[in-house]
Amino acid sequence: MQLSLLRENFALSRSDWHIDMQLLLPVLALISIGLVMIASASFSFAEYRFGDEFFFVKRHLAYLMLAAFVMGFCFFVSPQIWANYGRLWILLSVFLLVIVLIPGIGRELNGSRRWLSIAGFTFQVSEAVKIATVVFLASHLAVHRDTLADGWNEFMKLMGVLAVLELLLILEPDFGSMVLLGATFMALVFLGGSHIRQFLLVFAVAGLLVVWLAESAPYRVARITAFMDPWSDPFNSGYQLTQSLIAFGQGEWFGVGLGQSVQKMLYLPEAHTDFVFAIFAEEFGYVGVICLLGLYSLMVLRIVQLAKMAIGQKYWYAAYVLIGFGLLLAGQTFINLGVNAGLLPTKGLTLPFVSYGGSSLISCCAMIGMVLRFSHQLHSDKPPVRRPRYGR
Repeated sequence: MQLSLLRENFALSRSDWHIDMQLLLPVLALISIGLVMIASASFSFAEYRFGDEFFFVKRHLAYLMLAAFVMGFCFFVSPQIWANYGRLWILLSVFLLVIVLIPGIGRELNGSRRWLSIAGFTFQVSEAVKIATVVFLASHLAVHRDTLADGWNEFMKLMGVLAVLELLLILEPDFGSMVLLGATFMALVFLGGSHIRQFLLVFAVAGLLVVWLAESAPYRVARITAFMDPWSDPFNSGYQLTQSLIAFGQGEWFGVGLGQSVQKMLYLPEAHTDFVFAIFAEEFGYVGVICLLGLYSLMVLRIVQLAKMAIGQKYWYAAYVLIGFGLLLAGQTFINLGVNAGLLPTKGLTLPFVSYGGSSLISCCAMIGMVLRFSHQLHSDKPPVRRPRYGR
């Protein structure tokens, strides 16, 4: 009996496979664009820093192979297994966020302590925390969705979990992940059936905290609002954004051509990571940007369609996970594009599937693997398990 259960949870026969090509094709296109852009945007910096033009390309290829394995693993593992251990994932997330703050364990870079070093590769803890939080919250809401608005007990428990995660992210600091995780968390709680008065209380407390932080440390506000007028200090606080805007301007309608970017020649910092979109805009222009946005739109739209199917089948756990992953991917894309275009303050969030960064690539592929498995279940004749079983 146990053997048959394991076979059911972990294995799919070839005749049972349902690969959602409407989701997989845009993702593969984005991954391909990412490989090309990392090769184009990083060669000058790699030659200058490491004496090897293909240093980042070779590392990215290694990350791609690992990400493909993770995507396949998440596809073949039943979502019910993730759901049954939701509390374990959130406890593990808190543990990782704590140990990354310990000097000698967490790796510090540019004033932030966000990474763990494993076998020569660095791993950003917050990327795994986002996935674990969505899985935990989805499994919790699937059980308590009918009683969440009845009182304050369950709601305050969830707010306590969110407060701990946000506090640990602030201590790193990782403001981009803090905002993204907080927005996704609150959106899922709202969709899970919480009452509007509960949200009003949270917003009031958050507003008071923002005012207190602004008054206690004005320099933080100055750093956050520097994006509103980067040309007032183009060689200091506004340098990165001004160089990014120059890249956008040089791209015009059709771009300067692949590999012909000027800003990647050591002018724009982080050209192959956080600001790879600016290099893409310079080399492919407005038309290329529209095509790239189209691919992201197709990916997110397909995830939303699957979430709608899950709601129609009353498969609430799948619906919450799909909505959460859709919000994470769409939100991270929006923030990165906004930062590159000068619409948002500079934050350390990569562009999903395109920017160089193994942690981001692996976590995004893990989410896609789980979404593909949900798509398989939603299109299968066999009804999925509806409610998680905690503690299994």
